[in-house]
Amino acid sequence: VFSDFIPEGLHYSLQPGMIAFLAILVLTVSILSGFYPALVLSSYKPVLVLKNQIATNTGKTRNIWMRKTLTISQFVIAQVFIIGTILVSKQISYTLNKDLGFKKDAILYFRTNYYDTAASHRLVLLEKLRSIPEIAMISLANDPPSINSTWTSTMKYKDGKKELEADVQVKLADTNYIKLYQMKLLAGSNLPYSDTTRNLIINEAYAHFLGFNDPHKAIGKNIEWDNKNIPIVGVVANFHQKSLHEPIKPLILTTRTKQQRSINIALQPQNADGTVWKSAISKIGKAWKEVYPEDDFEYNFLDDTIKKYYTAEQNISKLLMWATGLAIFISCLGLLGLVTYITNQRTKEIGIRKVIGASITQIISLLSKDFLKLVLIAFVIAVPIAWWGAYKWLQNFAYKTEISIWIFILGGFIMFTMALVILCIRTFRAASANPVKSLRTE
Repeated sequence: VFSDFIPEGLHYSLQPGMIAFLAILVLTVSILSGFYPALVLSSYKPVLVLKNQIATNTGKTRNIWMRKTLTISQFVIAQVFIIGTILVSKQISYTLNKDLGFKKDAILYFRTNYYDTAASHRLVLLEKLRSIPEIAMISLANDPPSINSTWTSTMKYKDGKKELEADVQVKLADTNYIKLYQMKLLAGSNLPYSDTTRNLIINEAYAHFLGFNDPHKAIGKNIEWDNKNIPIVGVVANFHQKSLHEPIKPLILTTRTKQQRSINIALQPQNADGTVWKSAISKIGKAWKEVYPEDDFEYNFLDDTIKKYYTAEQNISKLLMWATGLAIFISCLGLLGLVTYITNQRTKEIGIRKVIGASITQIISLLSKDFLKLVLIAFVIAVPIAWWGAYKWLQNFAYKTEISIWIFILGGFIMFTMALVILCIRTFRAASANPVKSLRTE
């Protein structure tokens, strides 16, 4: 039932446990929202009600503190949601804009048929693609630099004294791979053309694992893999093989043509009309059909693939925005109710102050400062709660943004501004009322 009210696009990301939690939360808030008014109404004495003497001194004091406590609680919740929303948005922006160690824009990739063992088909397709002017460069590999699927293998290195063994990620690539993805070669040379595995390029993480702080010292050393000693010909700068949830792991680049089924294409820059990429994809699809007439042409842009890593975070951000809007709305209603109650209690005081010469600005300032103190108290309470929640959430990322102080300042400013607008509207109405009517109020 409650899933009907969830924004489109969030259904698939909500687990049954979260839906149950939202259902319990709605029921709890509904019960509590009706419980307090019922408690207050049932506590009135019929004789005092008939005499219009509901607000006795003791009851008035108790009620006002209860209202203030509830208002502070509402603002604490709203403040936590605001800070949480800002932080999640900051982390998403960080993940999508961080330098991953390779070029990701204007690159598409697709895989040839796994069951097609004829290497000649791939070579024919590559020749056709090279004749397309909208394509800047082509590389044949088994995967792009960052992909959900991984191939790991156990590799050994002997330095004469000890043997180092590790599970290392494997990426098969041709000579154009490093050039196309604009990876930084720290030492050594690029992979030479070869149909079989004859040379290795390792990443910084693997070089450090092997004990080489200077990448140049790793060149020429041998790695034992599949009972073969294969020399290291280069060291490439670290790049992210998966999402920022996971740390960079040891990796090798090597050649093995028969298993390189992913065609990676760097497109030419878009023209003013934005037709270059569309034209390139159309021509690539036509070339594909000429070689694989029975297979559908399916491709992906690399930057879109990387964005999908953070679908859950983007959905959390949307859900937080809805929850934040609701929390702010409820908090403002609570503040409006409290302001209305206080101004009604101080109607005669406001009238007397106006008679003796107080300006509307002075009266608004007098009435507002107590309420702004409540917002400040809520902010002080919300900051450590929001910081703890943000810290725990960010532990899911191996690479994360900083919890900057401006996040809390901005969150407090947003809440303070909204509260100030509510206060000014309501207190201005009370301060600008005719003092004669105020003094005649019973």
